Amino acid sequence: MTQRIGILGGTFDPPHVGHLILGEYSIDALDLTHLLFVPAADPPHKQNRAKTPITHRLAMLKLAISGNTRFDLSRIDLDRPGPHYSIDTVKMVGAQFPGAELYFVMGGDSLRDLPKWHRPEELIALCKLAVMRRPGDNLDPGMHSAVLPGLERRVVMMDTPVLEISSTEIVNRLRHGQSVRYLVPDVVLTYIAEYGVYSDAAQNK
Repeated sequence: MTQRIGILGGTFDPPHVGHLILGEYSIDALDLTHLLFVPAADPPHKQNRAKTPITHRLAMLKLAISGNTRFDLSRIDLDRPGPHYSIDTVKMVGAQFPGAELYFVMGGDSLRDLPKWHRPEELIALCKLAVMRRPGDNLDPGMHSAVLPGLERRVVMMDTPVLEISSTEIVNRLRHGQSVRYLVPDVVLTYIAEYGVYSDAAQNK
């Protein structure tokens, strides 16, 4: 039976319940064998933004996805120099899972910006794009077909719950001493408290 592998990338700084809910919905919507969470060490679009050290982000993500047998963590973007592009990630996942059907999970904004991505025509040749559809976003699977022929056949639209959960907002609340309970899994919250992850000192470790 052909494996169906989903790829969900991000900085996961920190991983929150929105990531987990999206992951679970993706597995059901796409009938995935499993979903790879791919933490980014050096995302090209966030090179000027301070990031929590990867040791903490990796540890938090491992804790967040533990217990779900169809969630896996991939170090594919951690064990090579950056910057990293989605096309490179997908190629390497394809090499790890030969013959598998690959689905790159993305938000609607990413679909809108797809022509600006690095080598998008190669990306859609290697995987299908699983796009999170939200009420009223008016996304069209073939919206860029003039510049990316056949795009409409490579896009799968997914209905997902509307969750306004932001890693940036979570960090802001933590730094102001406000609660983030129920926004992140309890095991992640415990890790953040134990290691003072979002204190100024921890950012330099």
